[in-house]
Amino acid sequence: MSGIEIITEPATGSAIAQKLVHKSDADEVFLTFWRRTGPDSFSVTAHWPSDRPFYRAADGGFEPLLVTETVRQLFPLICHVGYDTPFDHHLVWESYRYELDPAVLRCDGGPIELELRVVCSELVHRRSHLAGMTMDVDLLRDGNRLASACSRFTVQAHGIYVRLRGGNSDSIQAMAAAPAAPEGISAEYAGRPDRADVVLSDIPPGGRPEAISGAIPEPIPEAMADGMPEAAAGNLRAWWLRVDTAHRKFFDHPVDHAPGMLLLEAARQAARAALHPLPALPVAMSAAFHRYVDLDAPCRITARVESPALVRVTAEQHGRLCFTADVGAA
Repeated sequence: MSGIEIITEPATGSAIAQKLVHKSDADEVFLTFWRRTGPDSFSVTAHWPSDRPFYRAADGGFEPLLVTETVRQLFPLICHVGYDTPFDHHLVWESYRYELDPAVLRCDGGPIELELRVVCSELVHRRSHLAGMTMDVDLLRDGNRLASACSRFTVQAHGIYVRLRGGNSDSIQAMAAAPAAPEGISAEYAGRPDRADVVLSDIPPGGRPEAISGAIPEPIPEAMADGMPEAAAGNLRAWWLRVDTAHRKFFDHPVDHAPGMLLLEAARQAARAALHPLPALPVAMSAAFHRYVDLDAPCRITARVESPALVRVTAEQHGRLCFTADVGAA
């Protein structure tokens, strides 16, 4: 990122209860205090512990996914404390993008404190309740603005959500219907220290139960492919989304579809695997959520390397596009 902004005033305010961020595991709550700074703006403090292996990279720093999870916890928090959203309402991602300076991921051996400055806009209300918003977030570490994010999401009453899901809204049944998770790809290729955290699995020869919508892309131009690994410079790379409902970081509580965080991590791992052995720190991402990914059917993740700094990732299920992400690598 460019143009570092120095801010010295710390954020203080009300303590954040676990239920406000929709987490069953109290140890996974990273937000600590919040205060309102304007009609639709807020300041929130966050705490990043250093003893969470899932959020630590192989190089010892923090995983970029921790930035996204911290931002994601803002969605329910701000909806509840800022706009009185009932707890039975569902928050549904439409789009998400972030940009970060790698300095925000530095781990000095102990926990770190951060401030998140939040601005909500394009608010939509249905009757007396919030129905959607755009949220912009600046993340500050030691007073330096080192990451930013923007997301658009809708807020749906439970009855509306059930109708939209068309009979697929029972989270207990959905979790029970999910098949056993297959073996993941190499942890090295996925950029994960622990193979249990890999969310991609190989497609066996001839394994194509679903047609992919759209044409297969042509190989990238030779000039763009110069210096890139042979595998990365070819056509699409493809894997199955590996859904492990026993993984408590992705499935903190029962859900009826693949969580958005799982899809975002799949995009990161797909970009890393497609570029391997080139380094691929995801310093930026722009993602769109088009359809729900169900737990009981295979979901195909594809990655096309546009350049050493850009990988385009898609997720398709039942021949329909469900999710797209442009991953910016450094």
